[in-house]
Parts: sequence; structure tokens; C-alpha cells
Amino acid sequence: MSAMAGTAGRSGSMSKDEKFVIFASSLGTVFEWYDFYLYAVLAPFFAALFFPTGNDTAALLSAFATYAAGFLVRPFGAVLFGRIGDLVGRKYTFLVTIMVMGSATFLVGLLPTYASIGWLAPILLVSLRLCQGLALGGEYGGAATYVAEHSQPGQRGYATSWIQTTATLGLLLALVIIAVTRGNMAPKDFAEWGWRVPFLISIILLVFSVYIRLKLNETPIFQKMKAEGKGSTQPLTDSFFRYPNNKYVLLALLGATAGQGVVWYTGQFYALFFLTITLKVDYLLAYSLIGVSLILGTPFFIVFGWLSDKIGRLKIILAGCAIAAITFFPLFAGLTHYVNPDLEAFAQKNPITVSADQATCNFHIFVGPWSKFTDCDRAQDLLTKSGLSFKIVSTPGNPSVDMSVGATKVVGWGAPKWNEALLTAGYPNLQKNAAGAIVPKAADPAKINWFMAELILLIMVIYVTMVYGPIAAFLVEMFPTQIRYTSMSLPYHIGNGWFGGMLPLLATAIVATTGDIYAGLWYPIVVAVMTLVIGFIFLRDTKDVDISAGSGVAIQKQS
Repeated sequence: MSAMAGTAGRSGSMSKDEKFVIFASSLGTVFEWYDFYLYAVLAPFFAALFFPTGNDTAALLSAFATYAAGFLVRPFGAVLFGRIGDLVGRKYTFLVTIMVMGSATFLVGLLPTYASIGWLAPILLVSLRLCQGLALGGEYGGAATYVAEHSQPGQRGYATSWIQTTATLGLLLALVIIAVTRGNMAPKDFAEWGWRVPFLISIILLVFSVYIRLKLNETPIFQKMKAEGKGSTQPLTDSFFRYPNNKYVLLALLGATAGQGVVWYTGQFYALFFLTITLKVDYLLAYSLIGVSLILGTPFFIVFGWLSDKIGRLKIILAGCAIAAITFFPLFAGLTHYVNPDLEAFAQKNPITVSADQATCNFHIFVGPWSKFTDCDRAQDLLTKSGLSFKIVSTPGNPSVDMSVGATKVVGWGAPKWNEALLTAGYPNLQKNAAGAIVPKAADPAKINWFMAELILLIMVIYVTMVYGPIAAFLVEMFPTQIRYTSMSLPYHIGNGWFGGMLPLLATAIVATTGDIYAGLWYPIVVAVMTLVIGFIFLRDTKDVDISAGSGVAIQKQS
């Protein structure tokens, strides 16, 4: 592959070696995203396994908090492995990251649950999740830099867009493996031990990934830089404590990756959770809906990557943020209308009011042994997990938590009598079993408008491809070779890991606190608009940069 060193200055069709670089880098990254997203897909299920029961929203928030922990630590992985990548090399670093990720995922499959070892179970789960986050923090920047530094001028957007497909393909692979596993065993068996299978499979993917990546060589641009003695001896200082590079790290975060992160996680993960938790769609049906949208939408990563080579990266990213911010509310309202029309009709005919002393109602995000839940919290939890919006009326000094549903008023909190009132009023997602107990009921598949539901999900995935397809090339081109791995990794992983990864957790907490099933969408909308404004004012495009000689900073200075 050393012959590729001479490709930097020419253009034309890709060589066999260039295609192998894209294939090997992308395949390993797909497996790494698969490992990382297994937890995310199973988060609602894990709430019952690794955290105490008694309050479903609290357990779900605990699961999402652990899910978020993997994202919160990603920037630290970016700093740690980015420095190694700029000092030692791109290939060596992402070999290490994939081994850490694969090992941590495999060990999750061996963990005992809360019922076996109590709070030690979530502690171990969080520890392994942190290892996953550290590994992913180093993986993405290495893969994107590696492919970009092998690609030809005028093709970086197209070449790196294949790396951009890997997060979605990793999610799709996780959905498929989980669906196949759940579909081939009894629900009881899956709950007891079958959930471990997708995690244990990761060891096979790990061995294959390491084998493929061992065949890769270091990038010609990095080798040339090292041979000329131009490498940075302190990439962290040069990236984050030297002007103007630190300025462009901050602008890359606020003007590009933050908005990209929230659009990505809204269009794929939050949409999945909205289907299953709020709209009560059966898990396998929800996986199918999301899976089809990912299959149909994935080619658009390549389309927008290719288009960014022609018209520029930044305008596509900012357009995606703008369109998403304008349309998220009507799109999610459309999902409710086409997926669970009975729930929508019930909510319209039966406005719900919760009367309580608001001083007793808490805003829970990070849930743990320190958390205390009041009757107000439990009441809001019941309605939130039922997918129902409600109006909150403050009654200072009143110890009673009351509910009005339609013309019926229920005095005092109590899950059985509240559920009875909802069922009597015609709430469609509850039913009485043979023993007379009130139990959940899934959305009626016969009433789902499959075409319109799929169209809405596909539209949101296309937003994802707009903001995500060109971002790797844009970030690579912003920073010089000697600190490229470090400089691009941190804003990417703060944007995706913190702004994006916190989305399910914050959105769920906002919904529970406000009583509006759509209120959680304000978070991604505000962040996307912030990115649109900052990116439009302070950033310029980078598509014509020669990354072997400089970075997009030069273009931005001249603009």
C-alpha cells in the first residue's frame, strides 16, 4: 500500500488500495458502533435488569444515564487517543481502540444483574460503558483521518462519507441481531439470558476487525510528516492552548458538530424511543420501522458526501440543521397520528390535568440511591410512560395529588385507581387480563399507517445524512496534519457525545416535568438553531484545502 503515497496530488478513479482502505476502516468502525449501540437499543429493557424497580421512568432515566455516560466520556477518549494518534500514528491507535471496545462489550454479556448483586451491577455496567466511550472517542477520529489522508483531492467528502455510514450501519446491525435473538426465543428466556447473546457475539466481530486492520499501513501524509520531522511533540497543547487552533476547535463544536449531534440522535434514537415508549409500538415492529428507514436512508450519506465535494460541506450541514429545527414538531406529531391514532384520539377527547403542590415535584436526570420520589413524581411517571400529555396545576400546600381525565376526577395518588380511571375513559393501551389486573397493551398494528410512518422516519434519517455525511471531511480539513487527530476528535465527540448523547436523557426528563410528550424536542431544536447561527456567521467552507500542506484555517482567515 506504500504506492499510495503518490496519490495525493492526482485525481481520478479510486485505486484498489484506496478502496481497501475505505473498506477495512469502515468495516471495523461498523463493528465498533454495533458494540456501542447495543446498550442504547436495549436501554429500556436494561432498566428492569440493572436498576431497582418501582418507578418505570426513574429506572428508564437510570438506564439512559448509563447510556449517556458512554457519551460523556467520549471527549476524554478523543484527547487520550488523539494524542497517541498524532504522536505514534493513526493505524496503531485505532487498533487499540477497537480491542478496548470489543472486550468491554463482550464483558457486558457476562455481567450479573441487579437481582444478583444489587448496586454493584450498575456500577460494573457503568464502568464497562465508560470503557466503550473512551474507545469510541479514539476510534472515529482515527478512522476518519486515516481515510481522508489516503483519499485524493476532490474526493475526500465521498471517501469519508463511507465512514459516516458506519454509525447507522452499526445501529442497523444491532437492531437486526437483537430482533433475530428475540424472535427466536421465548420472552422469558430472552429476559433471563438471551439478551446476553448480542453482546457475546461481539467477540467474533472483534477478532475479524483486528485481522482486517492488521493489513493496513500508516497514511502517506503522516509518514511524510514524520520523515520531515514536522510532527507535533505536544499535540494537546498545540490543539487546545494555542491560538488560533483552540478558537477553531470551539467553532467546530458550536458551529458544526453540536447541531449535527442532536439531529443525528433525534432522527434515529429518539425516534426509536418515541415509538416504543410513548406510542407503545411493539419492540420488533419498531425495530422493523427504524431498520427499513436506515436501509433506505443510508445511501444518502454517500450522496451528500459526494455533493459536498462539489458545492461545499458547511452549507449542507447547516441546511440539515435548519430544516430539522423547523420540522421536528410536525414530524413527531405525524408519527403519533399515523402510528397510534387511538392514543391521539383519546388525548384529544380526554384532556388530563394533574393538580399538586409543585414544590413536591422534582426534575430527575441522574437517578441513583440518592434520588427520592414523591407522589407527584410517581403520578407524572405514570402518565409519561403512558404516552399522555397533561396540564400541571399548582396547588401550594395541598398534600394531595389529583388527576382529572375528561369529566372524571380522581382524588389522591394511587396507580391502580389512576389506571382504572384511564381505562374507564377509553385509554387504548391498557387492558384487563384474565385475573382482572390492569396491564399494558401495545398499539394496534392494524391501525398503523405503515407507509406514512415509514416516510416520516425516512425524512428524519435523510436529515441525519445531510448533517453527518460531510462532517468528517469538514473536520479533517479544518486542522493541520500534526494535530489533526487530536483537534478534530474533541469537537466531534463533545458535539455527538455530550450534546447528542444527552438527548434521550434530557428529553425524557423534560417530558416528565412539563407533561408534554413533545416538549423534549425543544432541546435538539435549540441546539440545532445555535449551530446554524454560529456556523453561518463564523465558519467558512474547506473543500478546496490541500490537507497535506495546510488546513481550512487558512481559508477562514482570508474570508
